[in-house]
Amino acid sequence: MKEGDVVVVPMETADGGEKPRPGIVLRFMPPFDDLLICAVSTQLHQEVAGFDEAIVPGDPDFSGSGLRAPSLIRLGYLVMKPRRQIVGRIGRIAPARALRLRERLSQHLLEVRHAGFLTPTATGVAPATFGSDLKSYLAQRVQYVDRALDSFMPSVETKPVTIHKAMRHSIFAGGKRLRPILCLAAAEACGGSDTSALFAACAVECLHTYSLIHDDLPCMDDDDMRRGVPTCHKVYGEAMALLAGDALQAFAFELLAKSRGGHRYSVADMILEFARTAGSLHLVGGQVADLEGEGKKLQLDDLRFIHENKTAAMLTTSVKLGAMCADAMPEELAALEKFGMATGLAFQIIDDILDVTQTSEKLGKSAGKDLASEKSTYPALLGLDASREQAHNLTEQAHRALDALAPRDKRLRQLADYLLNRDY
Repeated sequence: MKEGDVVVVPMETADGGEKPRPGIVLRFMPPFDDLLICAVSTQLHQEVAGFDEAIVPGDPDFSGSGLRAPSLIRLGYLVMKPRRQIVGRIGRIAPARALRLRERLSQHLLEVRHAGFLTPTATGVAPATFGSDLKSYLAQRVQYVDRALDSFMPSVETKPVTIHKAMRHSIFAGGKRLRPILCLAAAEACGGSDTSALFAACAVECLHTYSLIHDDLPCMDDDDMRRGVPTCHKVYGEAMALLAGDALQAFAFELLAKSRGGHRYSVADMILEFARTAGSLHLVGGQVADLEGEGKKLQLDDLRFIHENKTAAMLTTSVKLGAMCADAMPEELAALEKFGMATGLAFQIIDDILDVTQTSEKLGKSAGKDLASEKSTYPALLGLDASREQAHNLTEQAHRALDALAPRDKRLRQLADYLLNRDY
């Protein structure tokens, strides 16, 4: 199967039976080689001029079906295993036309829904279905990402077992999975699906966890607790923790390399985005500036530089990778970059506030570390009220950036508000 293939899809009828209908393969979907099918109807022929010429007249798969010249109507996206649910291939349209059709669906702003999905046997990771409330959404997303990570990562029986136990100790220590959730939400906001961005989502979580392992080392922030459990070096020793972080960083790139590029963004484009964020210009550079700023009273611009690079850059890349996996329009990608930077900076300001207003038990890590390390923070420079106002203003900026994605921006707006109002 290729993008642009016209295939026969068994569609469920009102009486519970099935009726063959033509559909277009719009995208292959990693990691399970599923197909994103756009269902087709016999109505509204004018929707896709010239599509009827792709159907082979008199094809036996359509005999007795009563199908006339078909045209595109949104019956929903179908995610299917190619050799198990596709009845047959009956024609082909140009891949460029398939891209235009996919964009048309996005422009129509119709809700994506999954139907006919068979649970992938290769990993056991099925796409999640989500309730309308944010709490349910977040819980189900966490389970979805955790199932994928558990499937993708080497097992604890894989030699050398100690390193894989250390990696899994930190990965499955109970993180909120905010970065992969943002990645998946951005993909859907750009007309993609959760499965199309699943490798990228898991990659950003692995890179984030690597940074936490190294950040907690005695030579860095020297923390004994992370995500409510002892840090990696407290359980496995400093040397093994260092190696576990190294391994997770490498594994993050391995996962991202398994993503599939689209017409606008290749896998190389995604890896370049990822590598720049992980390196000395952003994540590592922010950590360097953070370490060098300890014991000093920084200017607000210097503190913003740390937060933008150590924290906000990774959140920005999370949403950008999700958008790239969905083959987002350039203006959508630009909007999400603004959203990610504003949300990421607000997130870190709230982190600074919680460090001085919450307990270690609530945070799952040592509270008061910033004060003990004599670090400059937004509350230290501006006070709590002014810091909260700054975070609120940044969240408003994030909301304005999402106007370009309306009305598919609901989840991202909810997530921005959640990050602003969280208490741990």
